Amino acid sequence: MNLKTERTHPTHGQRRMGRRTNSPARGPRLAKRFQPLRSGEKPLQIIPLGGQEEVGRNMTIYEYSGDIVILDIGLQFPEENMPGIDYIIPDIRSLKGREKDIRGVILTHGHLDHIGAATHILPRLGWPTVYGSRLTLAIVRKRLEEAKLLHLFKSQEITSIDTKLRLGKITVSFFHVTHSIMDALGVIIQTPLGNVIHMGDWRYDHDPANGKLTDFSELARWNTPKIPSLLMMESLGSTKPGHQASTRQIIENLRKIVESAKGRLIIATFSSMVERVGQLIDIAEKLGKKVALDGYSMKANMEIAKKIGYVKFNPHTVIDISQIDDYPENKIVILCTGAQGEDRGVLMRIATGEHRKLKVRTNDTIIFSSSVIPGNERTIQTLKDKLYRLGAQVLHQEIMDVHASGHALIEDIKLLLRQIKPKYLMPVYANHYLLREGAKVAESDGFTKENIFVLDNGNILEWTKAGPRISSQKIPIEYVYVDGLGVGDISHVVLRDRQMMAGDGMIVVIATVDTKQGKLVHNPDLISRGFIYMKENKKLIEETRRRVKKIFSENLTTDLDENYYKDKIRNDIGQFLYQKTQRRPMVLPVIIKV
Repeated sequence: MNLKTERTHPTHGQRRMGRRTNSPARGPRLAKRFQPLRSGEKPLQIIPLGGQEEVGRNMTIYEYSGDIVILDIGLQFPEENMPGIDYIIPDIRSLKGREKDIRGVILTHGHLDHIGAATHILPRLGWPTVYGSRLTLAIVRKRLEEAKLLHLFKSQEITSIDTKLRLGKITVSFFHVTHSIMDALGVIIQTPLGNVIHMGDWRYDHDPANGKLTDFSELARWNTPKIPSLLMMESLGSTKPGHQASTRQIIENLRKIVESAKGRLIIATFSSMVERVGQLIDIAEKLGKKVALDGYSMKANMEIAKKIGYVKFNPHTVIDISQIDDYPENKIVILCTGAQGEDRGVLMRIATGEHRKLKVRTNDTIIFSSSVIPGNERTIQTLKDKLYRLGAQVLHQEIMDVHASGHALIEDIKLLLRQIKPKYLMPVYANHYLLREGAKVAESDGFTKENIFVLDNGNILEWTKAGPRISSQKIPIEYVYVDGLGVGDISHVVLRDRQMMAGDGMIVVIATVDTKQGKLVHNPDLISRGFIYMKENKKLIEETRRRVKKIFSENLTTDLDENYYKDKIRNDIGQFLYQKTQRRPMVLPVIIKV
């Protein structure tokens, strides 16, 4: 794979706005191409472009003998210090010029952190064929349809786990995985050097509501003395003890709540949990209650699931949110999105009183049937506080089992390793500290430390006949921001300016200059946004004006050097305002010549 030597934006664990160094003493070096291996030897290269330092942006490259297979193309939601950013997508510059070598894109399941970048990535890769389960592909098609790109989409549905794909010299097989969305798949990447077992996102269900107990023992056959296996194990729950709760118990708890509710029920969950939403509709229908769905993504996903036959219910059971007051309070169940505390999410609009159709009443019961995505703890706590203040009864995981996460816990990880018995292990799809904790769990259960590989985004796991090792080379990875219609056009400089404005605000200095006489026409105008309230800081405003006038009283000629005066206003006024307020607003000089 051809590599480019480029500067990179820092990722998690590094200073946000600094530059990453790549000296040999501190980490892998960036190079234009890999060093050649021994004559005739072809390595298997595993290269994560995302998902190794964060929750989201999942995308992994597998290359063997010139053939490339890609696993997942997800997005990452922005962090608190990324104002205005919609989401972040993987950096695929390293694939430029290699589009013809891409044999296919495999999608493990339909969550946005695994498929959400499809509308941006697939066109840049030349529209390779995408392989996935029915629900996964249906969700991708919906996103592509909204982006007016569906006519270019090439896909093949995986209708059976017995399906085998021959993608160049790489063979791909599948197995069922239990997760918080239907149709989740695990993937086996087969090469003559080794078999890679990738769990996608996974969990055990020790007491399923439907189907069999989760058992991955059959996967142990992929580890042989001649061709060993590497387990790529999603590790989001690697710090939480015990086993994950059973689906049967969660559904039974929710059924009891729906049955005994004396007022309206507002249940917030992930829009992708179509099975859970379908189960709740079924419970409500049997109890003679009406269900209102609220949230664009939830309604869209349920429409998709219904269309492909994954959920079935009486159409008269589901009503529009505008009809909820037409029925007794104890006959209404509202299923909505926004359990992660999103600013414009349905549940936040309910909590702030901004929802057009729904105001919280003291007789209401509000349920968070969802887990906390790492990084959302503060916003979810704020949301809970608002709902508690409104007087409703609020139920969540800290009070009773109303949700089982789609991610395995410590004892599940140990059981997985005992069942699959891989020779090598690579923790994936989580923050770096969780990958390290996943490795510790494996070591505590007897796994050989030297056979565990923890990679960062852009690291290369190079697998030869001698076994896998982390290459000394590294692919440069940057944040690629999506902001409105812009993709990748927001640089770290723009983001820094947004952070400054969000932190200390801005002040605009407008100076009108008579270029014929070489003097200011009148007092400079000042506009403050997010810095100070001008009516309450008249003394500071007047003193700032005097300082601007003084700048223009020095050496002002008819031949006005506009850039000189703009720089001087920025520097002098910025320093003055910091001395007076201990804040650093962005100073924007505007010079009008008349």
